[in-house]
Amino acid sequence: MAPGRFITFEGGEGGGKSTQARRLAAWLSAQGVPVLLTREPGGSAGAEAIRALLLEGQGFDPVAEAMLMFAARREHVVATIRPALAAGMWVVCDRFADSTRAYQCHGQGVPGEVYRRLADLALEGLSPDLTLILDIPPEAGMARAAARGVAADRYERLDAGFHARVRAGFLAIAAAEPARCVVLDAAHPADTVFAGIRQAFAAKIGLDASI
Repeated sequence: MAPGRFITFEGGEGGGKSTQARRLAAWLSAQGVPVLLTREPGGSAGAEAIRALLLEGQGFDPVAEAMLMFAARREHVVATIRPALAAGMWVVCDRFADSTRAYQCHGQGVPGEVYRRLADLALEGLSPDLTLILDIPPEAGMARAAARGVAADRYERLDAGFHARVRAGFLAIAAAEPARCVVLDAAHPADTVFAGIRQAFAAKIGLDASI
């Protein structure tokens, strides 16, 4: 059995990652592709428990926060992602390790070497086949997030400077890894963004974007 493919969605707040991840999973399923939709932090019982600490708490030392992110990610990888890939499923994940690079390293100042050591330990070489970065100016993204009518989580409550650093971090990741990452303008309507996602698949993965 051929292993599955691993696709991640990344970007700042309000870019529509969850919506587009659901649409992509439904589109893949309609093509007869076995697909698992998951998220971070979370995606397994242990990781979901850590998610509550990270999003609802008062915050941690940045290095401790990165460690908690990777503890949740390790649980997610071992319990959910690797078994699904080994079974031939395609995994669509709303956020993955690039979010830690953008939020904790670029946003909060965690040294890159700390990130690399934690990633080596937790991921054991696992990397997405395709990463779709939904880019939107922070002020527009935060306005969208506020319009959802859901109480803001701890990251959404951080200041504009933090969100600008996070955006710059995602764009730097994309520039450094163009073979894996595709940046899409998330300020466009959702249908336009999804059309771009299908085009990215045609270019990077090979599925017919016209389906």
